[in-house]
Amino acid sequence: MNLWFRLIWLLLTARFRPRLALPERASDLSFQVWPHDLDTSLHMNNGRYWSLMDLGRTDLVLRSGLWRAILRYRWLPVVNAGTIRFRRELRAFRKFRLETRILCWSEHWLVIQHRVLTTSRRGDEILAAVALVRAAIYDRQAKAYVPVARLLAEMGIEAQSPEPTPEVAAFLASEQVLREATATPR
Repeated sequence: MNLWFRLIWLLLTARFRPRLALPERASDLSFQVWPHDLDTSLHMNNGRYWSLMDLGRTDLVLRSGLWRAILRYRWLPVVNAGTIRFRRELRAFRKFRLETRILCWSEHWLVIQHRVLTTSRRGDEILAAVALVRAAIYDRQAKAYVPVARLLAEMGIEAQSPEPTPEVAAFLASEQVLREATATPR
């Protein structure tokens, strides 16, 4: 996380924004592209997208109340897979918003979608980038991932996972193939 000012701002303002009722609601954060976000092509650096998406997941944790359990049990949020599709560039000083939502889950991980949205000159919303990540909460003491059922219970949620959409199923399948391909050293 190399966005300290944005992180501090998120931490200070989270308590003034409404609690997120997961999994139905999404985090919605507004940003602007600053000069330090740019790469040599003078548009937002592709690595910066991933860093900002960290903030989207942090907002989900804060506004859902999961942060209490994470601190209490000293759990560690981790991302163990991700894919991104860039559709439009974001140039300096362009305003955009980051929408972060939980799409589905299994016994030990969640699939989270991040959408980077901006506005066209006509005022239409444009999808600049979309990413899928597989994330989990790791219990260092138990040396295991925390079951999603327990995470949901910590937030007071009783819900069944929606069925993965075709793009989520393809993402998970590609991750499984990659995991198997890299399981043994070559």
